[in-house]
Formats: sequence, C-alpha cells, structure tokens
Amino acid sequence: MREKPQAAGQYALLRGVPLFAALDDAAVDELCGYLHPVELKAGSRLFRVGDAGDAMYIIESGRVRITVTDADGREVILASLGHGDFFGEMAMLDGHGRSADAAVTEDSRLAVLTRENFLNFVSSDSRIVLEMLSAITGRLRRTDDLLRHRVSRNANEEDAKNLTLADRAADKIAKFGGSWKFISASILFTLCWIALNTWLLNDKGFDAYPYVLLNLVIGMIASLSAPVIMMSQNREAQKDRLRADLDYQV
Repeated sequence: MREKPQAAGQYALLRGVPLFAALDDAAVDELCGYLHPVELKAGSRLFRVGDAGDAMYIIESGRVRITVTDADGREVILASLGHGDFFGEMAMLDGHGRSADAAVTEDSRLAVLTRENFLNFVSSDSRIVLEMLSAITGRLRRTDDLLRHRVSRNANEEDAKNLTLADRAADKIAKFGGSWKFISASILFTLCWIALNTWLLNDKGFDAYPYVLLNLVIGMIASLSAPVIMMSQNREAQKDRLRADLDYQV
C-alpha cells in the first residue's frame, strides 16, 4: 500500500534528484506516493558500511554526515548533507551493500524510497525506465567529460606556467648542489686552495694555514645554498599540493 503523497514539499525534493530529473510531472506525482517520512534524532545511525542497500534518502530537514574509515582506523568525512540533499541512490539501484556510514548530526526528517517501492514504480511503465536511463547516461557523459579535462592537466605544466626567473635559478642551483658534480668540484676546489697556499706560493700565500679565508668562503657558500635549496623544496611541495588537488578533482 502506497503512502499518501506529501504534495509540494516532496515533489520539490524529487525534482532536485538528478536520477528523477527526466521524469514528467505525472510520474513525479506518482513517485511521491511511494515515499514515506522518517524522523530521527541527532546521533542516530542510519546505516554502516556493508549494510544492505535497501533504500535511498532525501533530506527534508536536519543534517546527515557521510563517513568512511581509512586504513589507519580514522574517520574520514565524505560529506555533510542538508535540506534537499540525497544519498543512498546507488545502493538502492544495484542492491549492493553500503559503501559508507551515515549518521544524523541534527534532528532530521527524511523522505525514504525503499528498493521494493522503487521497483514497483519503475515496473508500472517502461517509459519511466527509459527516462531514468537517459538521466543516468547524461550524468555519465558529464562525468566522462570532466575526467578527460582533469586527467589532461599536467601538474608540471601547470607549475611551469607560474615560474619566475628566480624560481628557475633556485631549481638549477638546488639541482647542482645535490649532485656528485658539486661534491667533486668542492673537493677539487678545496685541494687546489690548500695546495696553492701551502706549497706553490710558499710564504706568499694569501690564505696561510689554518686557511681562515677558505673557511669563510665555504661558510658563505653553505649559508647561501641552504635558503636556495629550501626555496626549491617549497616549490616542490607546492607542486605536490597541485598534483594532489588534481587527483582529488579526478
């Protein structure tokens, strides 16, 4: 037995669900009759990961939080939903287990469409199935276009567009400073300096033992290299954040 339609309120809620966007007014009115309201207190648990996907929910009032638990056992919030939002539609369609947890964070009133009522609704008219498939196909096409756009973006190219001359110089200096060429050049420079001031110039050396000037030069190189390398590392961190942002958008 179907529930009595909740007219304007539930009609507007259903019109906000993309899955039902292609339905005509008569079909939406009929679907309203399959909804039944549920009132829940804050702190109530709607379902957990793995529970049977036997219904979808549309929020008339209140708030619901969707979460998952990561590999480290920490709770990750996927969404905080409010009036007009919906969830659970995919599990209702395929009948598989829930892929996330749902908990009520504020006293809420939800419109519930069970899988059984949904199947009764779509079996009443084959045109309804075609209209819903059209809506789903449209969403898949838009998602496909979005993925192509996001995937085609390269983090290195995005970062290169904003590089300044100082950034490029810092990268090259940091790259050279972290190479065997720099180590070899530093050792060779130090040995030549010592040989020049110890044996070749004898008493006329400009930096006799204990090579105070050499220590000063090495200290200056080290003090200047550190901030340049940090600048390059900051840029790499910024690039990593950009790459993570692109991955998240995908």
